[in-house]
Amino acid sequence: MRRDRAGVLGLCSAMPASQPIVIATGNPHKVEELRAILGGLGVPCIGLRELESTRSTTFIEPEEHGSTFETNAAIKALSYAQQTGLACLADDSGLEIDALGGRPGVISSHYCTDGRETGMTRAERDAANNARVLGELQGVPLERRGARFVCVMVLANPSGVLLRVRGTFEGRIGELGEVPRGSHGFGYDPIFLVAPEYLQTSAELAQEDKNRLSHRGAAARALAAALEERSLRG
Repeated sequence: MRRDRAGVLGLCSAMPASQPIVIATGNPHKVEELRAILGGLGVPCIGLRELESTRSTTFIEPEEHGSTFETNAAIKALSYAQQTGLACLADDSGLEIDALGGRPGVISSHYCTDGRETGMTRAERDAANNARVLGELQGVPLERRGARFVCVMVLANPSGVLLRVRGTFEGRIGELGEVPRGSHGFGYDPIFLVAPEYLQTSAELAQEDKNRLSHRGAAARALAAALEERSLRG
């Protein structure tokens, strides 16, 4: 079934068809990925920083105090929807590693500092996060290094949450010396070996393949399907 600007955004009466969805994140990598995925599904989007530039304002980043991806995504989506007056899509995503009891989980982006903010650049933090994970898995055999990326997306307008969707991306963490590897992606991509072959890291995938396989791609497709279902219900 065709998904276009009027068809998708017109699915929910709380979301005017003339307005794009705001991708409510300051992470340019996420904006790029989500724009590519959702744009391919016919969902027009605008990045939060683009909206700030258009309005000559700065939106306040909410404090993510939740213990689950679902809670944190809802906090962000609702906060930015209320600040912008528009439908906002926020995601909370991270890496779960079986041998580490599901860590780093919700503190994936700041695992190297146990969730605390620092003055590190994103690239410095990514490298430190990867080094910590590889250090903690030292000596753990490959068959016990199972892991998955998780992405929860929440779509909200100023009145409340409209939709919640979840996507996963299965793989395992490679061994030091074998990884990090690859120049694409960000975060834990260079140390994450993609299931079921475990031959390529996520950072070695072409963008089209990553969008098709990734947790963010799975969540975005679930979002579009959920919007379409709401339309069919009237």
